Amino acid sequence: MINKLFTLSGLLLFSGSLAMAQNIQNNPGSNHGNKFEQLGTILPTPNEQRTASGAPGVKYWQQRADYNIKCELDEKNLLLTGAETITYTNNSPDPLTYIWLQLDENEHSTSKSANYQDATKMPAIGTTQSLDQLSAKGDNGDGINITKLTDALGKNLKYTVNKTMMRVDLPVALKTGQKFIFNINWNYKITDRMSVGGRGGYEYFPADGNYLFTMTQWYPRLCVYSDFQGWQNHQFTGRGEFALTFGDFKVQMTVPADHLVGSTGECINYSAVLSPTQLSRYNTAKTAMAPVEIQTLAEAKTAETKKSTAKKTWVFNANNVRDFAWTSSRKFIWDAMPQKIQANNNTVMCMSFYGKEAYHLYSKFSTRAVAHTIKTYSDFTIPYPYPVAQSIEAANGMEYPMICFNYGRTDADGTYSESTKNGMLGVIIHEVGHNFFPMIVNSDERQWTWMDEGLNSFVEYLTEELWDNKFPSKKGPAYTIVDYMKLPKDELEPIMTNSENIARFGPNAYSKPATGLNILRETIMGRELFDYAFKEYSRRWAFKHPEPADLFRTMEDASGEDLDWFWRGWFYGTDPCDIALDSVKFAKADFPKEVPAARSRMLKIDKPAVNAFEDISKIRNREERKDNFYADKNPAAQDFYYKYDRGLVSVDTTLTNKVETGMSLETVPDSVQDKYKNKFLYELSFSNRGGLVMPIIVEFTYKDGTKEIDRIPAQIWRHNELKTSKFYVKDKEVESILIDPLRETADIDTSNNTWGGKAKESKFKTFKAKAGGTVRGQSVGLNPMKVAAGK
Repeated sequence: MINKLFTLSGLLLFSGSLAMAQNIQNNPGSNHGNKFEQLGTILPTPNEQRTASGAPGVKYWQQRADYNIKCELDEKNLLLTGAETITYTNNSPDPLTYIWLQLDENEHSTSKSANYQDATKMPAIGTTQSLDQLSAKGDNGDGINITKLTDALGKNLKYTVNKTMMRVDLPVALKTGQKFIFNINWNYKITDRMSVGGRGGYEYFPADGNYLFTMTQWYPRLCVYSDFQGWQNHQFTGRGEFALTFGDFKVQMTVPADHLVGSTGECINYSAVLSPTQLSRYNTAKTAMAPVEIQTLAEAKTAETKKSTAKKTWVFNANNVRDFAWTSSRKFIWDAMPQKIQANNNTVMCMSFYGKEAYHLYSKFSTRAVAHTIKTYSDFTIPYPYPVAQSIEAANGMEYPMICFNYGRTDADGTYSESTKNGMLGVIIHEVGHNFFPMIVNSDERQWTWMDEGLNSFVEYLTEELWDNKFPSKKGPAYTIVDYMKLPKDELEPIMTNSENIARFGPNAYSKPATGLNILRETIMGRELFDYAFKEYSRRWAFKHPEPADLFRTMEDASGEDLDWFWRGWFYGTDPCDIALDSVKFAKADFPKEVPAARSRMLKIDKPAVNAFEDISKIRNREERKDNFYADKNPAAQDFYYKYDRGLVSVDTTLTNKVETGMSLETVPDSVQDKYKNKFLYELSFSNRGGLVMPIIVEFTYKDGTKEIDRIPAQIWRHNELKTSKFYVKDKEVESILIDPLRETADIDTSNNTWGGKAKESKFKTFKAKAGGTVRGQSVGLNPMKVAAGK
């Protein structure tokens, strides 16, 4: 199967996107009262299903779907045929008159596709097959064909296919606690995912004439019906992934007899489908310290040259999973080793399937990376609960329970570059990590891609760092998101944006949320608080359907940190971080030798000439309700000012501008002067030029070459979100100052983060006072209306 390449020249290209950030303000036009206000009604109202703490409520519920599937892979005709029995349990409080299923294979159909909202354009280079697809009219024959739909007794059911969704009308309403059992028969043409695209399909290898099949979203499967939105039946356009219902699976795959099958779940008939040698090697691998090849490179090469016409049926069981995927090919080398998860005493068979094209990378790294990933993720989230974890080399990246598809092939001579190796390791860690998010912590990927990809990318970063501390991680470190954050606002959307509406999908859904969580852990909360809260979120929502508010609330509830300002800025907004060090003032303490003596006691009366409130109070209070005032009826509550306001006493008005101090001032003792005379005083002024409030991290470099870092919490911006300052008393003179020295805050402009040289020196007046007073015209906290007791 050879595709002819063509090139089109003279193309006029236009590109652009417009995405308005959600601007949530409580006090528009003010320099405070916006960014630190609580999220309040932006989040859904807590209820008995989802609590204000972020935990599932006492009446939390979710549906269940169990599957019994038989299918056959026709390699010659590239056709998959299946029959399944689904048992659907209604745990909701609602009677259901219909149910929705996903038919994701319709993505490839020209007549049933949900890509109705996508634009198309002339490619500069492509294949004849892709051109056929782009120019196709009518029905190209792709997509799933429903050949039979009946209830448990064989009676036909009415159904409606709407693009990638199918509604099944129930004969009678399905009440709370009831089960509905029905049968679906179907088939579809398997597509060439290397030219058509998509997550599943086949790859053809012309050099040896063989196929590698990745069977994903291959069967009709239930949509989620939930407490927060009812049916999740958003169409599948190829981007937003899947919201699915947990259940148990029994799947039988009939394939060519010389194929190896890797799958979600555990194979329950290895003794029937493996050779005695393969079965012996598999049993040896269960206790091995390194990967054991169950099918070797030499055996795989031999299998490529002989195509069996016989068939074998592999049987797999998977319990409490939300989806099921599998792979089949005679090209596979297969290796395995165990990984112990101490927290739940679970021994996991870590396995890899790969062709000869990937041998020198996958045989060395893949299964070891699988083992490292499930162990590390278990430490940061919950213990891995499943018996198997697998990595399949299939020239792409996609995830399903217990199995994922990754890339990582060597050059023809078996060599590889370091970037290829690191790219392979990154994608294996990422895709295996998806077992936790969203396969176990089962968020709605179709609506909120970041809850799946962003959270997973964050733990991927932690796992990569623990694989190799020089690993070139691209998602997580704050400085890696800077180029995205500095883009014009019309090219950005908030993280809290539906998957289909995101212009720059990778940075928005993967990198920015991962970076935000890393900043929370390293810079804002600290590792101990963050790790505890993140594990609590994972524990609370394992095998359940969390929403963004459940994460936000749990992180605050379990840590004792008010993070609404962070969610508001980082997840609901598009403002970048740009904190500028505007100025540095420097001073040394100046101790006067004499302090003026205190003035004698005087009285200050500060009575306004006209009181606008006076007229209103006469009508509302004094004239109509005069006898109701407590002070009028209780002489003990009447003081000098009470009598003065009513003309019962008089005072010499020539004294009204004098100040009664009631204390004496004295010179500063030598011991105190010695304490401060050699101190260096600095005032740093900052401005928030980007709009995103973040902590301020200040690094001082002293003239003796030593350094010191001060971490100022983001709350310093609480009363003025645009400008703030910080005063320091230092033992040594500062040579230079640098803001965000480790690039922790994703500051988009570091040119305004430095100060060096000597600031203009001024005198810092200091004195000692017993109480309060005024010195050289400076206020010292005196109450302007103070009278001595008894006066």
